[in-house]
Amino acid sequence: MKKARQRYNELSTDREQFLNVAYECAELTIPTLIMRNESPPNYAQFKTPWQSVGAKGVVTLASKLMLGLLPPSTSFFKLQLDDSKLGVEIPAEAKSELDLSFAKIERMIMESIAASTDRVQIFSAIKHLVVTGNALIYMGKEGIKMYPINRYVVERDGNGDVTEIVTKEKIAREHLPPGMDIKQPNEPMDDSTSNKSKDCDVYTCIKSTKKGWIWWQETHDVMIPGSEGKAPKNKSPFLPLRFVTVDGEDYGRSRVEEFLGDLKSLEALMQALVEGSAAAAKVVFTVSPSSVTKPQSLAQAGNGAIIQGRPDDIGVVQVGKTADFQTAYQLVNVLEKRLAEAFLIMNVRDSERTTAEEVRMTQMELEQQLGGLFSLLTVEFLIPYLNRKMHTLERNKQIPTVPKNLVKPTIVAGINALGRGQDRDALVQFITTIAQTMGPEAMMKFMNPDEAIKRLAASAGIDVLNLIKSVQEQQQEAQAAQQQAMQASMMDQAGQLAGTPMMDPSKNPEGFEKLQEAIPAMMGQGQAPPQ
Repeated sequence: MKKARQRYNELSTDREQFLNVAYECAELTIPTLIMRNESPPNYAQFKTPWQSVGAKGVVTLASKLMLGLLPPSTSFFKLQLDDSKLGVEIPAEAKSELDLSFAKIERMIMESIAASTDRVQIFSAIKHLVVTGNALIYMGKEGIKMYPINRYVVERDGNGDVTEIVTKEKIAREHLPPGMDIKQPNEPMDDSTSNKSKDCDVYTCIKSTKKGWIWWQETHDVMIPGSEGKAPKNKSPFLPLRFVTVDGEDYGRSRVEEFLGDLKSLEALMQALVEGSAAAAKVVFTVSPSSVTKPQSLAQAGNGAIIQGRPDDIGVVQVGKTADFQTAYQLVNVLEKRLAEAFLIMNVRDSERTTAEEVRMTQMELEQQLGGLFSLLTVEFLIPYLNRKMHTLERNKQIPTVPKNLVKPTIVAGINALGRGQDRDALVQFITTIAQTMGPEAMMKFMNPDEAIKRLAASAGIDVLNLIKSVQEQQQEAQAAQQQAMQASMMDQAGQLAGTPMMDPSKNPEGFEKLQEAIPAMMGQGQAPPQ
Protein backbone atom coordinates (compact mmCIF):
# COMPACT_ATOMS: atom_id res chain seq x y z
CA MET A 1 0.00 0.00 0.00
CA LYS A 2 1.26 3.46 -0.89
CA LYS A 3 2.08 5.95 1.81
CA ALA A 4 -0.26 8.86 2.44
CA ARG A 5 2.36 11.40 1.34
CA GLN A 6 2.87 9.59 -1.98
CA ARG A 7 -0.87 9.36 -2.55
CA TYR A 8 -1.27 13.07 -1.78
CA ASN A 9 1.41 13.98 -4.34
CA GLU A 10 -0.18 11.76 -6.99
CA LEU A 11 -3.65 13.25 -6.57
CA SER A 12 -2.26 16.80 -6.44
CA THR A 13 -1.63 16.64 -10.19
CA ASP A 14 -5.37 16.47 -10.97
CA ARG A 15 -6.04 19.29 -8.51
CA GLU A 16 -3.56 21.75 -10.04
CA GLN A 17 -5.88 23.30 -12.65
CA PHE A 18 -8.66 23.83 -10.09
CA LEU A 19 -6.15 25.32 -7.65
CA ASN A 20 -4.90 27.88 -10.18
CA VAL A 21 -8.45 29.03 -10.92
CA ALA A 22 -9.14 29.23 -7.18
CA TYR A 23 -6.11 31.49 -6.67
CA GLU A 24 -7.27 33.77 -9.49
CA CYS A 25 -10.82 33.97 -8.11
CA ALA A 26 -9.52 34.79 -4.63
CA GLU A 27 -7.28 37.56 -5.93
CA LEU A 28 -10.31 39.33 -7.45
CA THR A 29 -12.56 38.92 -4.39
CA ILE A 30 -10.95 38.15 -0.99
CA PRO A 31 -7.17 37.56 -1.42
CA THR A 32 -6.69 36.38 2.19
CA LEU A 33 -9.07 33.46 1.67
CA ILE A 34 -6.51 31.16 0.06
CA MET A 35 -2.77 31.71 -0.34
CA ARG A 36 -0.54 30.51 -3.15
CA ASN A 37 2.36 29.77 -0.81
CA GLU A 38 1.54 27.08 1.73
CA SER A 39 4.18 28.44 4.14
CA PRO A 40 3.95 32.23 3.84
CA PRO A 41 6.22 34.54 5.85
CA ASN A 42 5.01 36.05 9.08
CA TYR A 43 3.94 39.26 7.32
CA ALA A 44 2.49 38.03 4.04
CA GLN A 45 1.43 40.82 1.68
CA PHE A 46 -1.57 40.40 -0.57
CA LYS A 47 -2.46 42.39 -3.64
CA THR A 48 -5.52 44.48 -2.90
CA PRO A 49 -8.13 44.49 -5.71
CA TRP A 50 -9.06 47.81 -7.33
CA GLN A 51 -12.75 47.10 -6.73
CA SER A 52 -14.76 45.76 -3.78
CA VAL A 53 -17.75 44.41 -5.68
CA GLY A 54 -16.31 40.89 -5.62
CA ALA A 55 -15.71 40.88 -1.86
CA LYS A 56 -19.14 42.34 -1.14
CA GLY A 57 -20.80 39.79 -3.43
CA VAL A 58 -19.02 36.85 -1.79
CA VAL A 59 -19.95 37.94 1.74
CA THR A 60 -23.56 38.69 0.72
CA LEU A 61 -24.12 35.39 -1.06
CA ALA A 62 -22.39 33.42 1.72
CA SER A 63 -24.58 35.11 4.33
CA LYS A 64 -27.77 34.33 2.38
CA LEU A 65 -26.71 30.71 1.96
CA MET A 66 -25.85 30.46 5.65
CA LEU A 67 -29.26 31.79 6.68
CA GLY A 68 -30.96 29.47 4.20
CA LEU A 69 -29.08 26.33 5.23
CA LEU A 70 -28.88 26.91 9.00
CA PRO A 71 -31.60 29.42 9.94
CA PRO A 72 -31.07 30.75 13.48
CA SER A 73 -34.74 30.96 14.45
CA THR A 74 -36.09 27.66 13.11
CA SER A 75 -34.89 24.12 12.58
CA PHE A 76 -33.38 23.15 9.23
CA PHE A 77 -34.69 19.58 9.53
CA LYS A 78 -37.82 17.77 10.61
CA LEU A 79 -38.18 14.35 12.23
CA GLN A 80 -41.11 12.66 10.53
CA LEU A 81 -42.82 9.42 11.37
CA ASP A 82 -42.89 6.91 8.55
CA ASP A 83 -46.50 6.90 7.33
CA SER A 84 -46.26 3.23 6.33
CA LYS A 85 -45.68 2.30 10.00
CA LEU A 86 -48.66 4.35 11.23
CA GLY A 87 -51.55 2.12 12.21
CA VAL A 88 -49.39 -1.00 11.83
CA GLU A 89 -46.59 -0.76 14.38
CA ILE A 90 -47.65 2.56 15.95
CA PRO A 91 -51.24 3.47 16.94
CA ALA A 92 -52.73 6.30 14.92
CA GLU A 93 -53.74 8.22 18.04
CA ALA A 94 -50.09 8.40 19.15
CA LYS A 95 -49.03 10.53 16.19
CA SER A 96 -49.52 13.89 17.94
CA GLU A 97 -47.62 12.80 21.04
CA LEU A 98 -44.76 11.54 18.86
CA ASP A 99 -44.69 14.81 16.92
CA LEU A 100 -44.30 16.71 20.19
CA SER A 101 -41.45 14.38 21.21
CA PHE A 102 -39.76 14.83 17.84
CA ALA A 103 -40.06 18.61 18.14
CA LYS A 104 -38.35 18.41 21.54
CA ILE A 105 -35.47 16.38 20.06
CA GLU A 106 -35.16 18.94 17.25
CA ARG A 107 -34.83 21.74 19.79
CA MET A 108 -32.16 19.79 21.69
CA ILE A 109 -30.13 19.31 18.50
CA MET A 110 -30.47 22.97 17.50
CA GLU A 111 -29.43 24.08 21.00
CA SER A 112 -26.34 21.88 20.71
CA ILE A 113 -25.48 23.47 17.35
CA ALA A 114 -26.04 26.98 18.73
CA ALA A 115 -23.77 26.30 21.71
CA SER A 116 -20.93 25.06 19.49
CA THR A 117 -18.71 26.84 16.96
CA ASP A 118 -20.25 25.01 14.02
CA ARG A 119 -21.76 28.12 12.42
CA VAL A 120 -18.41 29.94 12.37
CA GLN A 121 -16.62 27.15 10.52
CA ILE A 122 -19.59 26.46 8.23
CA PHE A 123 -19.74 30.14 7.22
CA SER A 124 -16.01 30.02 6.41
CA ALA A 125 -16.60 26.86 4.35
CA ILE A 126 -19.46 28.53 2.44
CA LYS A 127 -17.20 31.48 1.56
CA HIS A 128 -14.63 29.02 0.20
CA LEU A 129 -17.37 27.32 -1.80
CA VAL A 130 -18.45 30.62 -3.36
CA VAL A 131 -14.87 31.60 -4.26
CA THR A 132 -13.02 28.31 -4.88
CA GLY A 133 -15.91 25.88 -5.31
CA ASN A 134 -14.50 23.35 -2.83
CA ALA A 135 -14.12 22.88 0.93
CA LEU A 136 -13.61 19.98 3.31
CA ILE A 137 -15.31 19.86 6.73
CA TYR A 138 -14.11 17.58 9.51
CA MET A 139 -16.55 17.02 12.40
CA GLY A 140 -14.29 15.97 15.27
CA LYS A 141 -14.83 15.63 19.01
CA GLU A 142 -13.62 19.18 19.65
CA GLY A 143 -15.79 20.74 16.95
CA ILE A 144 -15.70 21.42 13.23
CA LYS A 145 -12.49 22.05 11.30
CA MET A 146 -12.39 23.39 7.74
CA TYR A 147 -9.76 22.53 5.10
CA PRO A 148 -9.35 24.77 2.00
CA ILE A 149 -8.73 23.21 -1.39
CA ASN A 150 -4.95 23.69 -1.17
CA ARG A 151 -4.75 21.40 1.88
CA TYR A 152 -6.57 18.31 0.70
CA VAL A 153 -7.08 16.11 -2.36
CA VAL A 154 -10.07 13.96 -3.22
CA GLU A 155 -10.85 11.16 -5.65
CA ARG A 156 -14.38 10.28 -6.83
CA ASP A 157 -15.83 7.47 -8.88
CA GLY A 158 -17.92 7.80 -12.02
CA ASN A 159 -21.07 8.52 -10.00
CA GLY A 160 -19.42 11.37 -8.12
CA ASP A 161 -19.16 9.42 -4.85
CA VAL A 162 -16.00 9.96 -2.81
CA THR A 163 -13.60 7.02 -2.68
CA GLU A 164 -10.50 8.57 -1.09
CA ILE A 165 -9.47 11.79 0.67
CA VAL A 166 -5.98 12.81 1.78
CA THR A 167 -5.38 15.94 3.87
CA LYS A 168 -2.13 17.73 4.64
CA GLU A 169 -1.52 19.97 7.65
CA LYS A 170 1.41 21.19 9.68
CA ILE A 171 1.71 20.27 13.36
CA ALA A 172 4.39 21.26 15.85
CA ARG A 173 6.83 18.46 16.53
CA GLU A 174 6.31 18.62 20.30
CA HIS A 175 2.67 17.64 19.77
CA LEU A 176 3.64 14.32 18.20
CA PRO A 177 3.59 11.12 20.29
CA PRO A 178 6.92 10.07 21.83
CA GLY A 179 9.23 8.43 19.35
CA MET A 180 7.62 10.11 16.30
CA ASP A 181 10.11 13.04 16.11
CA ILE A 182 11.91 11.79 13.03
CA LYS A 183 13.82 13.84 10.49
CA GLN A 184 11.76 14.65 7.41
CA PRO A 185 12.91 13.15 4.08
CA ASN A 186 15.42 15.45 2.31
CA GLU A 187 15.36 17.82 5.31
CA PRO A 188 18.72 19.45 6.12
CA MET A 189 19.77 19.36 9.75
CA ASP A 190 20.45 22.83 11.14
CA ASP A 191 22.67 22.79 14.21
CA SER A 192 21.85 26.39 15.13
CA THR A 193 18.10 25.69 15.36
CA SER A 194 16.56 22.87 17.29
CA ASN A 195 14.86 20.34 15.08
CA LYS A 196 11.93 20.27 17.48
CA SER A 197 11.13 23.94 16.88
CA LYS A 198 10.03 23.24 13.32
CA ASP A 199 6.66 22.05 12.10
CA CYS A 200 6.20 18.72 10.42
CA ASP A 201 3.72 17.57 7.79
CA VAL A 202 0.94 15.25 8.96
CA TYR A 203 -1.14 13.43 6.34
CA THR A 204 -4.59 12.00 7.03
CA CYS A 205 -5.79 9.30 4.64
CA ILE A 206 -9.53 8.55 4.47
CA LYS A 207 -10.75 5.60 2.41
CA SER A 208 -14.19 4.29 1.58
CA THR A 209 -14.78 0.56 2.05
CA LYS A 210 -17.81 -1.73 1.72
CA LYS A 211 -18.41 -1.57 5.49
CA GLY A 212 -17.89 2.18 5.88
CA TRP A 213 -15.07 4.68 6.27
CA ILE A 214 -11.59 4.13 7.71
CA TRP A 215 -8.84 6.68 8.29
CA TRP A 216 -5.40 7.02 9.81
CA GLN A 217 -2.62 9.63 10.09
CA GLU A 218 1.01 9.47 8.99
CA THR A 219 4.08 11.64 9.48
CA HIS A 220 7.53 10.94 8.02
CA ASP A 221 5.82 8.01 6.20
CA VAL A 222 5.14 6.35 9.56
CA MET A 223 1.64 5.77 10.96
CA ILE A 224 0.90 7.70 14.15
CA PRO A 225 -0.19 5.30 16.92
CA GLY A 226 -3.80 5.75 18.01
CA SER A 227 -4.79 7.78 14.93
CA GLU A 228 -6.91 5.05 13.36
CA GLY A 229 -10.66 5.52 13.15
CA LYS A 230 -13.77 4.21 11.42
CA ALA A 231 -17.37 5.30 10.87
CA PRO A 232 -20.52 3.94 9.18
CA LYS A 233 -21.12 4.67 5.52
CA ASN A 234 -23.57 7.56 6.02
CA LYS A 235 -22.00 9.02 9.19
CA SER A 236 -18.51 10.00 8.10
CA PRO A 237 -16.94 12.97 9.94
CA PHE A 238 -15.26 14.10 6.68
CA LEU A 239 -17.58 16.07 4.34
CA PRO A 240 -16.02 17.13 0.99
CA LEU A 241 -18.26 19.90 -0.37
CA ARG A 242 -18.74 21.27 -3.88
CA PHE A 243 -20.62 24.32 -5.10
CA VAL A 244 -21.26 23.43 -8.76
CA THR A 245 -20.66 19.93 -10.10
CA VAL A 246 -19.32 19.06 -13.53
CA ASP A 247 -19.72 15.50 -14.75
CA GLY A 248 -16.49 13.55 -14.51
CA GLU A 249 -14.59 16.07 -12.37
CA ASP A 250 -13.38 15.33 -8.84
CA TYR A 251 -13.65 18.95 -7.74
CA GLY A 252 -16.39 21.55 -7.97
CA ARG A 253 -16.64 24.91 -9.68
CA SER A 254 -17.36 28.17 -7.89
CA ARG A 255 -19.85 30.99 -8.35
CA VAL A 256 -16.99 33.45 -8.84
CA GLU A 257 -15.55 31.30 -11.64
CA GLU A 258 -18.85 31.52 -13.52
CA PHE A 259 -18.58 35.34 -13.56
CA LEU A 260 -14.80 35.59 -13.73
CA GLY A 261 -14.92 37.49 -17.04
CA ASP A 262 -17.01 40.32 -15.58
CA LEU A 263 -14.74 40.53 -12.53
CA LYS A 264 -11.64 40.74 -14.70
CA SER A 265 -13.18 43.45 -16.88
CA LEU A 266 -14.34 45.40 -13.83
CA GLU A 267 -10.90 45.12 -12.24
CA ALA A 268 -9.15 46.52 -15.34
CA LEU A 269 -11.68 49.33 -15.82
CA MET A 270 -11.57 50.35 -12.16
CA GLN A 271 -7.79 50.47 -12.23
CA ALA A 272 -7.85 52.65 -15.33
CA LEU A 273 -10.50 54.94 -13.83
CA VAL A 274 -8.70 55.32 -10.50
CA GLU A 275 -5.31 56.01 -12.06
CA GLY A 276 -6.80 58.28 -14.73
CA SER A 277 -8.84 60.20 -12.16
CA ALA A 278 -5.73 60.69 -10.04
CA ALA A 279 -3.86 62.06 -13.06
CA ALA A 280 -6.80 64.31 -14.02
CA ALA A 281 -7.08 65.63 -10.48
CA LYS A 282 -3.47 66.85 -10.51
CA VAL A 283 -3.32 70.66 -11.02
CA VAL A 284 -0.28 72.05 -12.91
CA PHE A 285 0.08 75.71 -14.07
CA THR A 286 2.24 76.64 -17.06
CA VAL A 287 3.83 80.02 -17.72
CA SER A 288 4.99 81.18 -21.14
CA PRO A 289 8.79 81.47 -21.36
CA SER A 290 8.49 84.99 -22.81
CA SER A 291 6.03 86.14 -20.15
CA VAL A 292 6.91 88.91 -17.72
CA THR A 293 5.16 86.86 -14.99
CA LYS A 294 7.68 84.95 -12.98
CA PRO A 295 6.74 81.37 -12.02
CA GLN A 296 8.09 82.01 -8.53
CA SER A 297 5.77 84.96 -8.06
CA LEU A 298 2.82 82.87 -9.23
CA ALA A 299 3.72 80.01 -6.90
CA GLN A 300 4.18 82.26 -3.87
CA ALA A 301 1.08 84.38 -4.48
CA GLY A 302 -1.61 83.90 -1.86
CA ASN A 303 -5.35 83.79 -2.29
CA GLY A 304 -6.53 87.18 -3.58
CA ALA A 305 -2.95 88.46 -4.14
CA ILE A 306 -2.16 90.94 -6.94
CA ILE A 307 0.86 90.32 -9.15
CA GLN A 308 2.06 91.72 -12.46
CA GLY A 309 1.45 89.61 -15.53
CA ARG A 310 -0.85 88.74 -18.40
CA PRO A 311 -3.51 86.03 -18.00
CA ASP A 312 -2.89 84.85 -21.56
CA ASP A 313 0.65 83.80 -20.59
CA ILE A 314 -0.63 81.48 -17.84
CA GLY A 315 -2.37 78.15 -18.56
CA VAL A 316 -3.48 74.95 -16.81
CA VAL A 317 -2.58 71.44 -18.01
CA GLN A 318 -5.77 69.46 -18.72
CA VAL A 319 -6.07 65.76 -19.48
CA GLY A 320 -9.02 66.15 -21.81
CA LYS A 321 -10.22 62.54 -21.36
CA THR A 322 -13.69 63.32 -19.98
CA ALA A 323 -15.48 61.53 -22.82
CA ASP A 324 -13.27 58.46 -22.45
CA PHE A 325 -13.82 58.41 -18.68
CA GLN A 326 -17.57 58.63 -19.22
CA THR A 327 -17.54 55.57 -21.51
CA ALA A 328 -15.54 53.56 -18.98
CA TYR A 329 -17.79 54.72 -16.14
CA GLN A 330 -20.93 53.61 -17.96
CA LEU A 331 -19.43 50.18 -18.61
CA VAL A 332 -18.42 49.92 -14.93
CA ASN A 333 -22.05 50.57 -13.92
CA VAL A 334 -23.25 47.83 -16.26
CA LEU A 335 -20.74 45.33 -14.87
CA GLU A 336 -21.55 46.23 -11.25
CA LYS A 337 -25.27 45.76 -11.88
CA ARG A 338 -24.68 42.39 -13.51
CA LEU A 339 -22.45 41.19 -10.67
CA ALA A 340 -24.91 42.47 -8.05
CA GLU A 341 -27.64 40.34 -9.60
CA ALA A 342 -25.32 37.33 -9.80
CA PHE A 343 -24.34 37.53 -6.11
CA LEU A 344 -27.83 38.54 -4.89
CA ILE A 345 -26.86 42.02 -3.73
CA MET A 346 -30.21 43.74 -3.26
CA ASN A 347 -30.41 47.30 -4.59
CA VAL A 348 -33.70 48.93 -3.64
CA ARG A 349 -34.80 51.98 -5.61
CA ASP A 350 -33.93 55.05 -3.53
CA SER A 351 -36.95 57.32 -3.57
CA GLU A 352 -39.54 58.77 -1.26
CA ARG A 353 -42.17 56.36 -2.58
CA THR A 354 -40.20 53.13 -2.08
CA THR A 355 -42.66 50.94 -0.18
CA ALA A 356 -42.15 47.84 1.95
CA GLU A 357 -43.95 45.81 -0.71
CA GLU A 358 -41.34 46.85 -3.29
CA VAL A 359 -38.56 45.77 -0.96
CA ARG A 360 -40.29 42.43 -0.33
CA MET A 361 -40.79 41.80 -4.04
CA THR A 362 -37.11 42.58 -4.67
CA GLN A 363 -36.09 40.09 -1.99
CA MET A 364 -38.35 37.42 -3.47
CA GLU A 365 -36.93 38.02 -6.92
CA LEU A 366 -33.38 37.60 -5.61
CA GLU A 367 -34.16 34.56 -3.45
CA GLN A 368 -35.73 32.73 -6.39
CA GLN A 369 -32.24 32.48 -7.87
CA LEU A 370 -31.09 30.53 -4.82
CA GLY A 371 -33.33 27.57 -5.60
CA GLY A 372 -30.77 25.64 -7.62
CA LEU A 373 -27.95 26.34 -5.19
CA PHE A 374 -29.61 24.49 -2.32
CA SER A 375 -30.01 21.13 -4.03
CA LEU A 376 -26.34 20.11 -4.08
CA LEU A 377 -25.56 21.60 -0.67
CA THR A 378 -28.54 19.75 0.80
CA VAL A 379 -27.33 16.39 -0.53
CA GLU A 380 -23.60 16.81 0.14
CA PHE A 381 -23.71 18.92 3.32
CA LEU A 382 -26.98 19.10 5.29
CA ILE A 383 -27.91 15.41 5.20
CA PRO A 384 -24.40 14.08 6.13
CA TYR A 385 -24.00 16.89 8.68
CA LEU A 386 -27.30 16.02 10.38
CA ASN A 387 -26.59 12.27 10.35
CA ARG A 388 -23.17 12.77 11.93
CA LYS A 389 -24.53 15.28 14.48
CA MET A 390 -27.34 12.96 15.58
CA HIS A 391 -24.93 10.02 15.72
CA THR A 392 -22.54 11.96 17.99
CA LEU A 393 -25.28 13.26 20.30
CA GLU A 394 -26.89 9.81 20.62
CA ARG A 395 -23.52 8.24 21.39
CA ASN A 396 -22.87 10.87 24.09
CA LYS A 397 -26.38 10.30 25.57
CA GLN A 398 -27.33 13.96 24.95
CA ILE A 399 -30.48 13.05 23.03
CA PRO A 400 -32.61 9.89 23.16
CA THR A 401 -32.00 7.26 20.54
CA VAL A 402 -34.24 7.73 17.53
CA PRO A 403 -35.45 4.45 15.94
CA LYS A 404 -34.21 4.53 12.37
CA ASN A 405 -36.85 2.11 11.10
CA LEU A 406 -39.73 4.34 12.27
CA VAL A 407 -38.40 7.89 11.96
CA LYS A 408 -36.75 9.57 8.99
CA PRO A 409 -35.08 13.01 9.19
CA THR A 410 -36.21 15.35 6.42
CA ILE A 411 -34.31 18.49 5.43
CA VAL A 412 -36.62 21.50 5.31
CA ALA A 413 -34.03 24.20 4.51
CA GLY A 414 -34.39 26.18 1.34
CA ILE A 415 -36.93 28.40 -0.34
CA ASN A 416 -39.50 25.89 -1.56
CA ALA A 417 -39.17 23.35 1.28
CA LEU A 418 -42.19 22.38 3.35
CA GLY A 419 -41.15 22.88 6.96
CA ARG A 420 -43.09 23.07 10.18
CA GLY A 421 -44.00 26.68 9.43
CA GLN A 422 -45.79 25.59 6.27
CA ASP A 423 -47.51 22.81 8.22
CA ARG A 424 -48.76 25.35 10.74
CA ASP A 425 -50.09 27.67 8.02
CA ALA A 426 -51.88 24.77 6.31
CA LEU A 427 -53.44 23.62 9.59
CA VAL A 428 -54.62 27.13 10.48
CA GLN A 429 -56.06 27.61 7.00
CA PHE A 430 -57.87 24.26 7.23
CA ILE A 431 -59.45 25.12 10.61
CA THR A 432 -60.41 28.60 9.41
CA THR A 433 -62.02 27.20 6.25
CA ILE A 434 -64.15 24.74 8.24
CA ALA A 435 -65.25 27.48 10.66
CA GLN A 436 -66.20 29.84 7.82
CA THR A 437 -67.97 27.35 5.57
CA MET A 438 -69.68 25.04 8.06
CA GLY A 439 -69.93 27.28 11.11
CA PRO A 440 -68.52 27.04 14.65
CA GLU A 441 -71.08 24.40 15.63
CA ALA A 442 -69.86 21.97 12.96
CA MET A 443 -66.26 22.68 13.87
CA MET A 444 -66.89 21.90 17.55
CA LYS A 445 -68.81 18.76 16.52
CA PHE A 446 -66.24 17.27 14.17
CA MET A 447 -62.96 18.85 15.36
CA ASN A 448 -60.91 17.49 18.28
CA PRO A 449 -59.59 20.59 20.11
CA ASP A 450 -56.96 18.67 22.07
CA GLU A 451 -55.51 17.16 18.88
CA ALA A 452 -55.58 20.52 17.08
CA ILE A 453 -53.69 22.25 19.90
CA LYS A 454 -51.02 19.52 19.96
CA ARG A 455 -50.48 19.75 16.21
CA LEU A 456 -50.26 23.53 16.31
CA ALA A 457 -47.68 23.35 19.11
CA ALA A 458 -45.65 20.71 17.27
CA SER A 459 -45.71 22.69 14.02
CA ALA A 460 -44.45 25.79 15.86
CA GLY A 461 -41.82 23.81 17.77
CA ILE A 462 -43.19 24.88 21.17
CA ASP A 463 -42.56 22.87 24.32
CA VAL A 464 -46.01 22.12 25.78
CA LEU A 465 -44.73 20.78 29.12
CA ASN A 466 -46.89 22.33 31.89
CA LEU A 467 -48.36 24.67 29.26
CA ILE A 468 -51.27 22.72 27.78
CA LYS A 469 -53.67 20.98 30.15
CA SER A 470 -53.93 17.22 29.72
CA VAL A 471 -57.24 15.38 29.27
CA GLN A 472 -57.10 14.14 32.89
CA GLU A 473 -56.60 17.67 34.21
CA GLN A 474 -59.50 18.93 32.11
CA GLN A 475 -61.77 16.16 33.44
CA GLN A 476 -60.77 16.87 37.06
CA GLU A 477 -61.46 20.59 36.62
CA ALA A 478 -64.85 19.85 35.01
CA GLN A 479 -65.81 17.58 37.91
CA ALA A 480 -64.69 20.18 40.46
CA ALA A 481 -66.69 22.88 38.70
CA GLN A 482 -69.77 20.61 38.58
CA GLN A 483 -69.53 19.87 42.30
CA GLN A 484 -69.09 23.53 43.10
CA ALA A 485 -72.19 24.40 41.05
CA MET A 486 -74.19 21.70 42.80
CA GLN A 487 -73.11 22.97 46.22
CA ALA A 488 -74.09 26.53 45.31
CA SER A 489 -77.49 25.30 44.08
CA MET A 490 -78.05 23.35 47.30
CA MET A 491 -77.15 26.40 49.37
CA ASP A 492 -79.65 28.53 47.48
CA GLN A 493 -82.40 25.93 47.92
CA ALA A 494 -81.60 25.57 51.60
CA GLY A 495 -81.69 29.32 52.07
CA GLN A 496 -85.02 29.64 50.34
CA LEU A 497 -86.46 26.80 52.38
CA ALA A 498 -85.15 28.20 55.66
CA GLY A 499 -86.86 31.53 54.95
CA THR A 500 -90.36 30.05 54.85
CA PRO A 501 -92.67 30.42 57.89
CA MET A 502 -92.87 26.65 58.26
CA MET A 503 -89.19 26.45 59.07
CA ASP A 504 -89.30 29.15 61.71
CA PRO A 505 -87.79 27.54 64.87
CA SER A 506 -90.20 29.40 67.09
CA LYS A 507 -93.21 28.14 65.17
CA ASN A 508 -92.01 24.73 63.94
CA PRO A 509 -89.04 23.49 66.01
CA GLU A 510 -89.25 19.90 64.73
CA GLY A 511 -89.05 20.95 61.05
CA PHE A 512 -86.13 23.22 61.76
CA GLU A 513 -84.15 20.42 63.41
CA LYS A 514 -84.78 18.09 60.45
CA LEU A 515 -83.57 20.77 58.04
CA GLN A 516 -80.40 21.23 60.06
CA GLU A 517 -79.75 17.50 59.86
CA ALA A 518 -80.45 17.22 56.09
CA ILE A 519 -78.35 20.15 54.84
CA PRO A 520 -74.92 18.60 55.60
CA ALA A 521 -75.91 15.35 53.94
CA MET A 522 -77.10 17.13 50.80
CA MET A 523 -74.02 19.32 50.58
CA GLY A 524 -71.56 16.54 51.32
CA GLN A 525 -69.99 18.52 54.19
CA GLY A 526 -69.01 17.33 57.60
CA GLN A 527 -70.72 20.03 59.65
CA ALA A 528 -73.87 22.10 59.49
CA PRO A 529 -73.75 25.77 58.51
CA PRO A 530 -73.74 28.22 61.41
CA GLN A 531 -77.17 29.39 62.66
